[in-house]
Amino acid sequence: MRKAIVGTMLGLGIATLAASPADARQGCGRGWHRTVYGRCVPNRRPIVYAPVRPVLVVGRFYAGRGYWDGRRYWRHRERWHNHWRYR
Repeated sequence: MRKAIVGTMLGLGIATLAASPADARQGCGRGWHRTVYGRCVPNRRPIVYAPVRPVLVVGRFYAGRGYWDGRRYWRHRERWHNHWRYR
């Protein structure tokens, strides 16, 4: 009986050692990392934001376009009655 118990315990010990979880030193590979619990998960892709369009300012001259008046571009402007007149 004692030999059966020792043999069973020895068999369970070998099975436990053979089924041990992966160590962190083994690594997960490029693009992967380990979680707190030792599981390999892929890294997230970097977030890429869309380029921000520049804000158009009324009365500013834009090279190659002209002056912006809020609705359209004008090539020329002049002072007229304390306001800008676009032509």
